[in-house]
Formats: sequence, C-alpha cells, structure tokens
Amino acid sequence: MHPHHSSRPALPLPASRPCDTDRVRYLHLVAAARASAVRPASRQQIADIVRVTVDDEVDTSTFRAIVSDVATDTLR
Repeated sequence: MHPHHSSRPALPLPASRPCDTDRVRYLHLVAAARASAVRPASRQQIADIVRVTVDDEVDTSTFRAIVSDVATDTLR
C-alpha cells in the first residue's frame, strides 16, 4: 500500500532574514574570546576559529570583517 499523500500544498519555507545585528555582535564577541584563549599565531587560524563560531550565520563580508577585527586585536 502506498503512503497517503495530503492534497494540501506544502507550506512555503520562511524567507531567510538578514542576520540580526545583536546576533552578529554576540558571534563577534564569542569569536574574539575563543581566539584570545587559543592565542593563534596566524590569520588563517583566526579565520578557522571565526568560521566555526559563526557557522554560516553571516555573509562573506561580515565574516571577513570579524576575522579582520579579531586578527587586529589578537595578532599584536
């Protein structure tokens, strides 16, 4: 017997909304704290920390801005 298929149309997926600025600020602080604790030696290591922290929640330009800011503070 075949599974029953509803005649109702599927509900549309919610539109992706722009990343909330408070969320970006929070992710930035978490990435900075992690980088400070690890004390990375290169910009690539910082980018890896930020990538894990933001987990696709921000766009590319925001990602780069966070990496740049954390690198400036961490690689002094």
